[in-house]
Amino acid sequence: MLRVGSIVIRVDDLARQKAFWTAALDYVARDDAADDFALLRPRDGRGPNVSLDRHRAERQLPPRIHLDLYAEDQASEVERLLGLGASRVEWRGRPDDADYVILEDPEGNRFCVIDASERPAPAPGPATGG
Repeated sequence: MLRVGSIVIRVDDLARQKAFWTAALDYVARDDAADDFALLRPRDGRGPNVSLDRHRAERQLPPRIHLDLYAEDQASEVERLLGLGASRVEWRGRPDDADYVILEDPEGNRFCVIDASERPAPAPGPATGG
């Protein structure tokens, strides 16, 4: 049986991205510090790790893969993430009744914040626009 152990994000500025993602997800960094890789784990031990790999990668739009982050209070979470350095992504293809907001981290890696307040088990989100 397989399970997701870690989601790897390629980054340029490891320290900046580490600060953003630990604050965004309330994750903690594994103790063994390296200058080219960081493994972030959930503070409560539940869920997949997020690994940051300092390795130059070309940006692709729309991205081939992205994170969907579920929020009980979507508006508050979006504002908190914007305060941490995320940016809002406007996409003309987004339906008016969409339950997601597209953001990108400080280096332009896109992710969606899904409104999970009205459903018992949130469905997977959409592509993150082009």
